[in-house]
This record gives sequence, structure tokens and C-alpha cells, in this order.
Amino acid sequence: MMHRIFIAINLPDHIKEKLVSYQLKWPDLPVRWTKEDNLHITLEFLGNLSDDEVMKVCQDTEEFAKKHKSFTVALDKISYGPPGKMPPRMVWVSGPKITELNLIPHITLGRIKAWEFRKIEPEERPDVAQEISLSFEVNSLEVVESQLQKFGPDYTILESCPLKN
Repeated sequence: MMHRIFIAINLPDHIKEKLVSYQLKWPDLPVRWTKEDNLHITLEFLGNLSDDEVMKVCQDTEEFAKKHKSFTVALDKISYGPPGKMPPRMVWVSGPKITELNLIPHITLGRIKAWEFRKIEPEERPDVAQEISLSFEVNSLEVVESQLQKFGPDYTILESCPLKN
């Protein structure tokens, strides 16, 4: 059996709640909003893996986590993404580079329904660009399985790997 796997940073509940409150700002936008429970920062999407490969990823992630200290992630803007894509595919939240991981964090707030979005005149499309100021401490990295369901993906944390203190 194959598993759709990615490595992620889970978000604290208060950050998820705040992000969901932003989703309510654009009720007319043709977007499938990410469910609160599914909000996360993807570090690496690994795709379809066998049971053995999943075990290896869990071990590797644990080893990596043991060698790295907790760190803070800042989120400072909401925008259409990915940059330069027209029409955009997502509404996402991003922040400055996480130096510990050499990665620019982004969170998918929602996926744009492209066909409906294209029907809106460009000048009438809501401007989602917004400065925000959120930050939180990251104490673990998660190995997550994504199961695609009719109403969007279902995520299960397979392994939570604590960072060293």
C-alpha cells in the first residue's frame, strides 16, 4: 500500500483560529478554504511512499529533529500564490525565511477554483494582499499522511519528532 507523505510544521490552535478568521474576509472569492485542522506549513512533500519508505522518513525526521533546536516562525503577509502564477492557484500566508530550515514558510489558506476565478474581471478580483503579524514557537516536526477524500484531504500525523531543547 502506498502512502501520500509530507513533512510539516503543525500550527498552534490560536494561530489556526486567527488564520480561519482571515478566510471570512473574502466571502465572494471562489476558493475552497482549508479546514482549520489542516492548516500547516509544508516543509517537504514526498509523495507516494511504501511502508518501508515511510518508516525510513520517520527515522530520518527524528534524527534531524534531535540535532536542531526549537525556533520561532513569523508570518507577515497574506497574498495570492505562488508568486508570478496567473491566474493564482491559492490564497496563502507567508513569512520571512526560516534560517534553521533554509525555507520560506507558506500556509495554504485556500485553493482557488480557477474556472470561476477566471470569470471575474481582473480589476474586480478582491485584493487579498494584507500585512499580518503572527509568530509562534516550533517544538516539533511532523511526518503526515494525506488521504484524498471527496471533500478535500484528510491528514494524519504519523510521527511527531520533538526538536532538542
